[in-house]
Amino acid sequence: MDYITGNTIKELREKKGYTQKQLAEQLSVSDKTISKWETGKGLPDITIVADLASALGVSLAELFTGKYAQNTNRSGNIKKLSFYVCPICGNVIQATGKGCYSCCGIVLPELEVEETSPDHEICVQELDGEYHVLLEHEMSKHHFISFLAYVTSNTCQFLKLYPEQNAEGRFTKRGHGFLYAYCNRHGLYRISL
Repeated sequence: MDYITGNTIKELREKKGYTQKQLAEQLSVSDKTISKWETGKGLPDITIVADLASALGVSLAELFTGKYAQNTNRSGNIKKLSFYVCPICGNVIQATGKGCYSCCGIVLPELEVEETSPDHEICVQELDGEYHVLLEHEMSKHHFISFLAYVTSNTCQFLKLYPEQNAEGRFTKRGHGFLYAYCNRHGLYRISL
């Protein structure tokens, strides 16, 4: 990995609308120090890099690579929700996008949707403004449906299930979206609603 370039610091500083003196004040250094960094006559000490990234409004990775993205998307859609499950403790993490998550000291892989099988058929019935979801699935301590989730463009309803319960649940109907069911042995299944 390359170290931070002067051009990156200057470009980010100007993008924030800071003078060299204003940035220097935020970092408790002199404006001459900022000038040295930007002209390549000096480099920021490693102990100040996190503060520099924060002051410039970027992540450490963006500061080091000089590649940064501005989020111009003014709307959101949580239909792209991602799920992660810890194989050690069973903790479930939901994220509104892809990311890097860890639990019990290991990095968790994102769950990928499996092709539907007869053993994991998700049955949905509409009752009184709700979806009643049922899977004819074993619910033993070693093989069970761990969770159900109903995801639309603006909501996520999540139901954690446990062994020796029924593999079923109810969700308030909120419109078109996806219904997920996660089998602890075979993976994540999804249907459109």
